[in-house]
Amino acid sequence: MTTTTHRSPTRPSPPVPGAPASALGSLGLFTVLLGAALPLVDFFIVNVALPSIGGDLGADESLLELVVAGYGLAYAVLLVLGGRLGDLFGRRRLFLAGLVAFGVTSLLCGLAPSAWALVAARVAQGATAALLLPQVLATLHSSTTGARRARAIGLYGATTGLAFVTGQILGGLLVAADLAGLGWRAVFLVNVPAVLLVLPLALRTVPETRAAAPAPLDVRGTVLLALALVSLLAPLTEGRAAGWPLWTWGALAAFPLLAAAFWRTERRTELRGGTPLVPPSLLRLIPLRRGLVLVLPLSGGFGGFILVIAIALQQGLELGPVASGAALAPMALAFFAASLAGPRLVARWGTRVVPAGALLQAAGLGAMAWTAWSSWPDVTPWTLAPGMAVAGLGQGLQLPVLFRVVLAEVPADRAGVGSGVMVTTQQAALALGVATLGSLFLTLAATAPMGTALAATLLVQLALALLTGLYALRLPRATA
Repeated sequence: MTTTTHRSPTRPSPPVPGAPASALGSLGLFTVLLGAALPLVDFFIVNVALPSIGGDLGADESLLELVVAGYGLAYAVLLVLGGRLGDLFGRRRLFLAGLVAFGVTSLLCGLAPSAWALVAARVAQGATAALLLPQVLATLHSSTTGARRARAIGLYGATTGLAFVTGQILGGLLVAADLAGLGWRAVFLVNVPAVLLVLPLALRTVPETRAAAPAPLDVRGTVLLALALVSLLAPLTEGRAAGWPLWTWGALAAFPLLAAAFWRTERRTELRGGTPLVPPSLLRLIPLRRGLVLVLPLSGGFGGFILVIAIALQQGLELGPVASGAALAPMALAFFAASLAGPRLVARWGTRVVPAGALLQAAGLGAMAWTAWSSWPDVTPWTLAPGMAVAGLGQGLQLPVLFRVVLAEVPADRAGVGSGVMVTTQQAALALGVATLGSLFLTLAATAPMGTALAATLLVQLALALLTGLYALRLPRATA
């Protein structure tokens, strides 16, 4: 099957057989990356605004957790479906629809009159993010080739890492600035002018791509995948704040059963000649399977780190949201630099760049752990900066390369579902990291100095980085 591309200034055009794959120009690349940054930034931008939201709307900790978890759940559960819809109806069309819907739901979040209204708007916002984001990687994969694809996916990886860190920094700046007396509402309303900037650029510069032979949606598979992900992520994201009630353990116990039912359904559908939501044959691709295994600890460690370091800096060292966000700047800059250098390094050394990055990440985590253990509470952003930079450099050498590895052998007509599977894995890993490393840190901090708790948690993440590096030696040496 072939994927076709065609430029249109106003609306998607039908695919033209034999059209060249390299149809995404530099401005189009900038546009889709800017669009990708919006939902990624929003995953973390709300964190520093939660105290203000709680005070203004009278929300307790459990309800504030729902503000975060509602977005993350809807986002993770619908990502694969969003990718599949792009394959069927056109990735440009879904990108534009998701972009507009994301702007509208961001406005609803910023205008929410109550905590429950904000939770509902955040769930809707997460759903629109799941419609928008898979189209970005799928467009990069299906409308670029060779060195341009390597550069584009490297820049996507840089955008991902920067967006997560920038969310913390931007959220702190917006809350502290209190623009026009908006307070916490500005962290959502800032998306509206951003969407208005991206939308006309997308209409002019983003090419249309879609699967050549659209197939009907796999409704049963979609429902089973949604139930499986909810049963895993809902208790992990809400359990700690809710005190781990009985329903959380019941949901976790149901997860393997629902996951097995989903897999059996997908395999049976494919054997009968149907088109499952996640084709099992796709997971037989060695680069995709091994790359996804590596995305789990890397993204999980990153999600847990962002939460833990924010608590340590703001509650332990009593830094403000702006100062604690700025402390992450060395990591963000190093991540960006490594992402830009990645394609050249991969061209020379292949996927051996990934285990090298894991070793650098481990060294940076070790440096931060030593600083926290030996100098607490006299730790400053300056004393953490060297470890932050080295860890960011290591992460930047891993994540963009893994994106390339995962998508290397995915057929262009399945780029949407391949992207959806990868981003879903990343999102689930972030939730796992927040739940496990966050719970570990808070448990240790309750009985030991916070510096000791931080050091111990960083050492656990260091062990994960070393395991990632060892497994990365199994990756195919070369990547597309």
